[in-house]
Amino acid sequence: MQTLKYAVATTMLAMALPASAQQLSIATGGTGGVYYPIGGGLAEMINNHIEGAQATAEVTGASVENMGLIMRGDADMATALADTVYQAYTGTGDFEGRQVENTRALASIYPNAVQLVVLAESDIQGIDDLAGKRVSVGAPGSGTELNARAVLESNGISYDDFTAQRLNFNETADAIRDGDIDAGFWSVGPPTSSIMNLAATRDIRLISLTDEEIANAQEEEAVFAPYQLEAGLYDGMDEAVQTIGIPNVLVVNADMDEELAYQLTQLLFEHTDELIAVHPAANDTTVEFTMESTPVPLHPGAIRYFEETGVEIPDRLRP
Repeated sequence: MQTLKYAVATTMLAMALPASAQQLSIATGGTGGVYYPIGGGLAEMINNHIEGAQATAEVTGASVENMGLIMRGDADMATALADTVYQAYTGTGDFEGRQVENTRALASIYPNAVQLVVLAESDIQGIDDLAGKRVSVGAPGSGTELNARAVLESNGISYDDFTAQRLNFNETADAIRDGDIDAGFWSVGPPTSSIMNLAATRDIRLISLTDEEIANAQEEEAVFAPYQLEAGLYDGMDEAVQTIGIPNVLVVNADMDEELAYQLTQLLFEHTDELIAVHPAANDTTVEFTMESTPVPLHPGAIRYFEETGVEIPDRLRP
């Protein structure tokens, strides 16, 4: 992770926190994705700018696992995909019978992109060609698997049509490189280090989705939106690739202390440049993106910050 050089805080972030909030755990994802460096950057910002608070980024299985950690109080903050967050909050989909109704958001921080990667010489040209192949659909308990399954099933493709492997980002990249699988899904903020490392050692291609496939997926998941991966994003990627984007949400439990939630939200939006220095995905960490993309109510502490800065908060984001 890049070493960050932080400026002295000029805002009122150095306020004493309750003793119970001094040790903060941030649930992220695997080390080959974006959640972990973003979470590590946020932890360092907290350590530098919020007096009395110490935060640590934890490696996890990502979105689905992270919502369980928030529900049980085993993490104070977590990054998770918007569709996963919404399912947890409403008790639908993979969270049927285990609703996390105390889910609250501080912000939406950047969009993920569904990225389907193959070796350049592969005969796979579209998702229909995955039939009979060996395909990584993401780590167990990850938002990648939820996204991959939604895209595939909405287009008439089931796990019965191919050999599904549940690998994390680094494992997926290694397996593609070594020829152990034919294709792999990532749902992550681009560019991501594991695909960059794969592209540095093998010639790769990213698979585009058709307009019809994107429309079918949007009918399945309302938080999906068309997203274009720009040419040159990875070595050897000569053309833009059409796919799906999904917001990532920074979530907490409704029981979080209001003053702490206020300070965390203030830190995120008044020191965004420090997070951008960790990963360019944070260029999308804006108030506007939060208001447009967040699928669950905001924490009262976050609402107080936004109100103080004159932001118009949609009714759907109020508890």
